[in-house]
Amino acid sequence: MSPSWYALKDDGCKLVLNLHIQPNASRTEVAGLHGDALKIKVAAPPADHQANDKLLEFLRKSFKVGKNQVVLRHGEHARQKVVEILDPPCPPETLLA
Repeated sequence: MSPSWYALKDDGCKLVLNLHIQPNASRTEVAGLHGDALKIKVAAPPADHQANDKLLEFLRKSFKVGKNQVVLRHGEHARQKVVEILDPPCPPETLLA
């Protein structure tokens, strides 16, 4: 059984992450679990999509995937977000390492 903060779909071709974002942090990093979501501190303000852009960049680098493989599916203007990683080359636990 997988943790509640992620789900693998389409035979592992799609990783869906449930995230709780804390903008305006001193650096971008994983901060552990926050209920049923993975908490990520983001070193950018929420204005002008800066925090979203920084979050997606962090996830791209963490999973070593291209820009079009990380998609914000839900929560563009909220702290709770759903992000999809397409064809992830490594497991979601990579974020916790």
